Parts: sequence; C-alpha cells; structure tokens
Amino acid sequence: MDKLRVIELFAGVGGFRLGLEQTGHYKIVWSSQWEPSTKTQHASMVYEARFGPENHSNSDISEVPTPEIPDADLLVGGFPCQDYSVATTLQNSKGLIGNKGVLWWSIHRILSEKKQPPKYLFLENVDRLLKSPSNQRGRDFAIMLKSLEQLGYAVEWRVINAADYGMPQRRRRIFFLGYHKSTKLYKKLKKTDTKSWLLENGVLAEAFPVQGDASTIKTLDIMGDLVSLSDSFNKGQKLSPFENTGVFIEGKVTTTKTSASYDAVKMALGDVLLKGAIPEEFFIAPEDVPKWAYLKGAKKEVRTAKNGFSYNYSEGAMVFPDALDNASRTIITGEGGKSPSRFKHVVRTDNRFRRLTPIELERLNMFPDNHTRLEGISDTKRAFFMGNALVVGVVSKIGASLHKKINF
Repeated sequence: MDKLRVIELFAGVGGFRLGLEQTGHYKIVWSSQWEPSTKTQHASMVYEARFGPENHSNSDISEVPTPEIPDADLLVGGFPCQDYSVATTLQNSKGLIGNKGVLWWSIHRILSEKKQPPKYLFLENVDRLLKSPSNQRGRDFAIMLKSLEQLGYAVEWRVINAADYGMPQRRRRIFFLGYHKSTKLYKKLKKTDTKSWLLENGVLAEAFPVQGDASTIKTLDIMGDLVSLSDSFNKGQKLSPFENTGVFIEGKVTTTKTSASYDAVKMALGDVLLKGAIPEEFFIAPEDVPKWAYLKGAKKEVRTAKNGFSYNYSEGAMVFPDALDNASRTIITGEGGKSPSRFKHVVRTDNRFRRLTPIELERLNMFPDNHTRLEGISDTKRAFFMGNALVVGVVSKIGASLHKKINF
C-alpha cells in the first residue's frame, strides 16, 4: 500500500516527522514551522537542514491560505496550550471567533475549509489541557472535542508518560487521534464497545497497553454549541470530568483512569550519557556547586516581595545530582546555559558535576545524535528545542498502531 500522506503543523525540529518516518508507512507532503516571538527562525532552519526546504513553510500558519496546503490523509502537530474560549461576532453571528493567535483555530480552519479534509488527526499537547482553565476545568478540551465532532471526527485520547513504557525521559503528554466519519476506523469505533476500545482494542491501547477498572468508566454528553460550552461548561466544579484516557463520538464522552501495563526493559538517564571526553564548558566549577545544591535543596524561609511584603516560602528537595539509574526528569525549555538552576539536569561523572550536553538531551527525546546541530545554533538554543520537543519513540509506536488499524 502507498504511504499515508501527512501534513505536519507546528513542526518544531521535526519530532513528529522522525517518529512517523521510522515506521515506513508515512510521507510528509507539507510542513509548517513559525516561531512568532523571534526574528531568526532557528527551529525552521534546523528542520530544513535535516529534511530539505521542499514543501516546507516558514510563515505564520494563520496567514497561510488553505488552498496552498496540499490534501493529505493525516494531519499532525503539537500545538501550544492556550485559551480556547470562543464567542460569536455581530458581523457573523453564526460563526465563532477564537483569537487568531490561538493556533487551535488554524487547525480548525484548515479542516473546515478543505474540500477533502484529512481522514485522520494525530495531535499532542501538555496534559494540563484536560483540566484548563482553572475556573472551568476541562472547558478547553470540551471545546476542542465538540469542534472536531462538528467537523465530522470522533476522538480518542491518552495521557502517556514516555518513561512508563521504557523510554529514557519522564515526559507526560496528551496524545489524541481523530477519525473522520467517512473512514472504516470511525465505523469500527462506533460498533465497538467503548470500554474494550479504551482498555484493549483501540489504537492507543494497542500501542501502549494499559490497566484499568471497567467499573470506574464515566460517561457524559457534550451538548450545545461552542459558545455556550465556552460560557458554561463545568462552571463551579473543582475537577475536570476528563480522565487520562477517553473516547468522544457523536456527542458522548467515555472516559476512565488507566495506568501503564509494561514490564520490559526500561532505559535510564545513565544509558544516554556520552562515553569519552566531555567539553569542559559543561562542567560546574567547584565553587559554584553550593549554589546549585541550594537551588535544588528544600527551603523554608521568609522572602520579601518588591513591594516590601514578607511571606513564607517553602519547596521540597530535588534529587541532586540526578539519579543515573532512573529515567530522567522532564526536559524544560530553560535547560541550556551555565547559570545555576533548580530545574536543569546535573549529573556526576568522574567525580565532577556537569550539565547535560545537547546530544544527551536529544537522546532523552530519542532524536538522532546532533539532529539540532547547525552553524549559528547555540547549545542553549538546542536545549530549548528539546524542551519543546516530544519523545520520538511515542510518536513512532502510535503511528505504527494507527497504520495497522487503518489497514485491518
């Protein structure tokens, strides 16, 4: 069978592409990467250096006319977590307005304007999406689910921590898949008992097996239009109705809490460390080690705000240095640079403390060594890329499972 054609949005340095291409079943026909806050488009430069400039856009996706985007079978992207609230406009009372800068609505626009929309969606976000915003828990996700249903899709989702399945980094993200009602997969989901889909037979359950208690499965209906959902969904409730695993089809949510079912080999931080000489710049000067130890230590102290107000501040201790026999902590965008930090990784090798190198950070996300190495790209920027990236191995396993389900 021919490879499935893919549109890759918010491509970063190409984690989705790497994971899908590893399966041998997907071909990226168009990609887009635009960083609004920087003049130099570093991530797009890396993407083009690795995959070539052909069919790659480095323009603001909200400005790209839909006809310029080719038809594809699958749309993928890790889009920013923002405020997804909507409202009607007087000029267009039937239409909805989501803030143009909110990139979810660019996905929505492409799906709604294409004469032949992608049959499948594969999207990623931080797991906070399931419970944001804090004053209307779950509203943003409900808006997304309902807007996709109006465009003809059913959705299944899972929060996956890569380390639970043997990968070298504890990185928890929500992945959700959309199936257009014209597909066999949609019809298969509609006919299948949703409990068995969530726990055994679904695309995500086959890629990443789970344990779950069928008796704790909850259902709810998402009714009304997007504006009423935006105004009133789950108002006054302390908890989101969405658990870490779920399905939404024809207005009905089925959701439950699951845990990973995995007992094979697990990679650890120590497994990704470079052998041999490490550049001296990554080592921490002995006189600076106490600063790092303080920032990572437990604290109970009185602090004074700029306005003179005094308050009690406390935080727990972090492991220092990072344990080499366990999966690493989550890489964040501020991982790079020499300045002491509570959140940067520090390892002890040859009786010296040091930060992680760009190659080691790439390995924690299962990227090829030196994927982000390019003239004009600093080590700090390379670390930033990995703080924004996804774990390639997760994408690869879901991509393989999706392809299998489509074809059987």
